[in-house]
Amino acid sequence: MKVGILGFQGSVEEHIASLLQIGVEVITVKDVTTLAKVSGIILPGGESTTHLKLIKTVGLFTPLREVISEGLPVLATCAGIILVAYKIDLIDQDSLRVLDIEIVRNGYGSQYHSFAEDINILDLNKPFKAVFIRAPIIKRVGENVAVLARDKKENPCFVKSGKILGLTFHPELTNDLRVHKMFTDLI
Repeated sequence: MKVGILGFQGSVEEHIASLLQIGVEVITVKDVTTLAKVSGIILPGGESTTHLKLIKTVGLFTPLREVISEGLPVLATCAGIILVAYKIDLIDQDSLRVLDIEIVRNGYGSQYHSFAEDINILDLNKPFKAVFIRAPIIKRVGENVAVLARDKKENPCFVKSGKILGLTFHPELTNDLRVHKMFTDLI
């Protein structure tokens, strides 16, 4: 199994460290050639408009959308979930449109309003410390999207549709590897 991480910016190194701890081979994806070598991909946190600009510049936008639509397993965290959402509320921003959700960028507020809290994830037997940094909020969930966890205000913060896991938080910023393991189990 070889997992790719969209490697332009954001929490790339942190995801690599998490995957290496569970014994997974990792490569950074920055072009179509490396995309073709992976059996799953992580779309990390960072800045969604920067991710979009770069994947379009290098010609990854359409190939990435196609392989995800065909079933490539995806772990989309924070900015990554914005990349895969059908709709971004209040702004006209492009996306891959492969996960039937509507999302609000920076829904919890600015960097100052970042926080961590324990959430209960379906099928995990103990709480997970979720780190929310300028995190989006999932405003609407499509009928084929399962909510696996909610924050303390009852906003969905972890969803699944097919082989796509979408999180509004950063699992790579903890020592808890259970979310990364859930992702690799999809592969």
